[in-house]
Amino acid sequence: MTVGPHGTELADAPRDGISSVEFSRIDPSLLAVASWDKTVSLYDVVANVTRARYSHQAAVLDLAFSSAEDVVYSAGLDRVVKQYNVASQSERDLGSHEDAVRCVEYSSELRQVITGSWDKSVKLWDDRQSTALTGTLDQPDKVYSLSTVQNKVVVATAGRRVLIYDLRAMKQIFEEHETTLKFMIRKVACTPTGEGFASSSIEGRIAVEYFDRAAEVQAKNYSFKCHRQTIDGVDTIYPVNALAYHPIRGTFASGGGDGIVNIWDGLNKKRLKQYARYPTSIASLSFNKDGTLLAVASSYTFEEGEKDHPVDAVYVRSISDAEVRPKTVAAGAQ
Repeated sequence: MTVGPHGTELADAPRDGISSVEFSRIDPSLLAVASWDKTVSLYDVVANVTRARYSHQAAVLDLAFSSAEDVVYSAGLDRVVKQYNVASQSERDLGSHEDAVRCVEYSSELRQVITGSWDKSVKLWDDRQSTALTGTLDQPDKVYSLSTVQNKVVVATAGRRVLIYDLRAMKQIFEEHETTLKFMIRKVACTPTGEGFASSSIEGRIAVEYFDRAAEVQAKNYSFKCHRQTIDGVDTIYPVNALAYHPIRGTFASGGGDGIVNIWDGLNKKRLKQYARYPTSIASLSFNKDGTLLAVASSYTFEEGEKDHPVDAVYVRSISDAEVRPKTVAAGAQ
């Protein structure tokens, strides 16, 4: 198997836009890929073979794995939330939204699926029930991204609004967060340990923010510029499409419309690594459960409009601890 400067390219990858990549929370070599070609594909990335593939009626925009078993949940432009059991290769429609479903997350705390839609709602689904829908939360605008950790759910909507919910009392907003980002939010991702979250915007910027409302903790919130370059003397700014936290070290990867993947130490405000530029935009990123592999969706995201672009591809690169280890490690964390 050939390993190039970008990692190993998956064979038999979708050849239309790749919207999301996500590793299993149980099997470190199992990767799910959602595509605009209406499919979800599952790969053994070590053997580089396709294990399964299933379809929606329209483009698939996001997916998530259960933490209890190898079950995938997916949704997209057909508005339907699907469940797919990898072992039995069986499908089930859990229900639907009234408009496209933009994001899918799985809550280990609730053992439920959380979906966010352009219909201005967040819905919760329990696939252990015959009627899977367990709750609907109206949102102030279209939902663009969501992330969950422990008892928190972070929802990013149009209008740069960030709403934080407590899973134990989902009927009311725990907090409406005032983001420091000045342009549309593209992605939010919670820290694995639950202290806070990172968010990224279309204007080449990432914010790192904390849940604790104490003034001394809130003083640690910050944002920084990234995914920018000077071309012919002109500053060019790219959207930051993807964020993914390392499950062990708590550092995070970002991917932008510039085709660059960076690794950041959010606590110490340092960039740890920048990889060689990928052929086109980075649409999605995912670390596997033990943090030894990073899946990279190199897929044009149309930030420059309709144009000829490199073939969409998924790369899987091996990650050494040195690439993701924070500059300063707390005592006992080695």
